[in-house]
Amino acid sequence: MTSLLVRKVQLGCLVFTTIVSWCTALSSPSQSTGEATFLTDTRRQHSPIKESSQHQYGRVSKNEYVLTPEQIEAFHRDGCVTIEDVLAEEEVEELAAVFDRFVSGEIKIPGKDFCDMSKPFGVPYEEWSLVNCMLPTRYYPPLQNNVYECLTRSMARQLFPTSDMTKDYDQLLNKRPGENDAVFAYHQDMAYWPGKKVLKVPMTDTCTFSLAIDDSLPENGCLRYVVGSGVSKTLRPHRPASGSNRDEGHALMTDVGVEEEVRLAPAKKGSITIHDEYVVHGSGGNTCKDKQRRTYVVAYRAAAVVAAERRIGFTHSHNDEVNWDTFEESDSS
Repeated sequence: MTSLLVRKVQLGCLVFTTIVSWCTALSSPSQSTGEATFLTDTRRQHSPIKESSQHQYGRVSKNEYVLTPEQIEAFHRDGCVTIEDVLAEEEVEELAAVFDRFVSGEIKIPGKDFCDMSKPFGVPYEEWSLVNCMLPTRYYPPLQNNVYECLTRSMARQLFPTSDMTKDYDQLLNKRPGENDAVFAYHQDMAYWPGKKVLKVPMTDTCTFSLAIDDSLPENGCLRYVVGSGVSKTLRPHRPASGSNRDEGHALMTDVGVEEEVRLAPAKKGSITIHDEYVVHGSGGNTCKDKQRRTYVVAYRAAAVVAAERRIGFTHSHNDEVNWDTFEESDSS
């Protein structure tokens, strides 16, 4: 009889302990795993970020990344900022698999939208050093709204919270291994695009994101830029980088003074650089015999700017009839 009573007491203690544990787990989901962790993620996704000492920065959900005030300030001050470890390894690999289908030609890109950005048009594919694939989501719609696009969209709207930022164009770039001439000449993006007078809009707000599909290093040609060169919103004189006009090659170039500060912007795989439309930037060749440098670019502009571009037939395609040669006599500032 005594033994039975003891067992009943022990069973009652076990039930009580279990109930207490459940209550603790539900009230403190961050200290548990499994379903409780999912609840935490859901709250992050749907609850407003608090403006306080507990402010959350970084990757707060699958499709949202919150920039710090310092990162936003650096973008507007220097013209370029690097955001580390934005995408996970498996997310990058999924994008890399599609990337390689473009570069190999499995996914077809028509005309000049598939070219070498470091050489004149017409160079045989096997001799290319810097493979360029324009507008990949136009030519392969399943790539649209991927995780990289979603994350960068959330960042763009933080960089320009009053400009209704929307995706303008995308681009894939691959510097092949050991190609010393896979050089992107110094330029300003605005030199390629119609300016305010042509578009009849009062702003040029742009943020261009470059995802490192591979480690982007000085030796394989990482991005480099002239610190603060975009602050004045002034367009420098540009000229074709290949030949005498852009019928021979798409790339443009400008000069950088010896007194100007050039800064390298290396980025680990899964990290992102963000630059503005007026910062002078470029990149060196790939001196690594065994490393390619794949970069996935997405650019966002104010919705009014994108709408004005499309009205005049400008889509950022190298096949557009409306291109830099149309605007070089205009004030593109």
